[in-house]
Amino acid sequence: MSTATMNATRPIITPEELLKYWQGHRGLTRRVIEAFPEKDLFEFSIGGMRPFSALALEVGGIATGVDGLAYGRWSTWEELEASQKDVNTKEKLLAYWDSVTEKINKEWPALTEARFNEVENSWGFYEGPVRSILFYFIDNEIHHRGQGYVYLRALGIEPPHFWEH
Repeated sequence: MSTATMNATRPIITPEELLKYWQGHRGLTRRVIEAFPEKDLFEFSIGGMRPFSALALEVGGIATGVDGLAYGRWSTWEELEASQKDVNTKEKLLAYWDSVTEKINKEWPALTEARFNEVENSWGFYEGPVRSILFYFIDNEIHHRGQGYVYLRALGIEPPHFWEH
C-alpha cells in the first residue's frame, strides 16, 4: 500500500490522539491552577468575572460529562455542584482536577468511532453529536484558561506557555 493510499484512509485524528490533545489541555490548565497563590485562586477577579477557582470547577465539572459522552448518562447540575461543595483549597481543587482526569482516562475507551456520531442532549441544554459536545468541553476549557492567564498577568505572575499542552 502506498503512503498516499494509506493516508487517504486514515482519519484526520484518531480517538487516541483526540484524548491526548484534550489531556494536554487539561494538563496545561492544571499548571495554571498551580500558578495561582491560594488566596487569589479563590478571591481575585477582574471586571465582575468569577475567581479562577470557580472557572476551574466549571471546566472540571463539565469534563465529568465523559459519562454522558460515553454512555448517555448525564448527571444533573445539582449533583455536580454537590460533588464540588467541599473544594475550597488549592490542594482540594488539584485533587478534584486529577480525579476527573482519571475518570476521563477510565471512560474514554467506551467512546467508539460510532459513538462520536451519536446525538446526545448534554445536561438537557445542548443537543448534538457526541464529537460536537466534546469540542465544546475543550473550547470551554480553553476560554476559561484564557481568563486565568489574564488574572495571572494582572497579579504579576507569568503564566505557563499556552503552546505547551
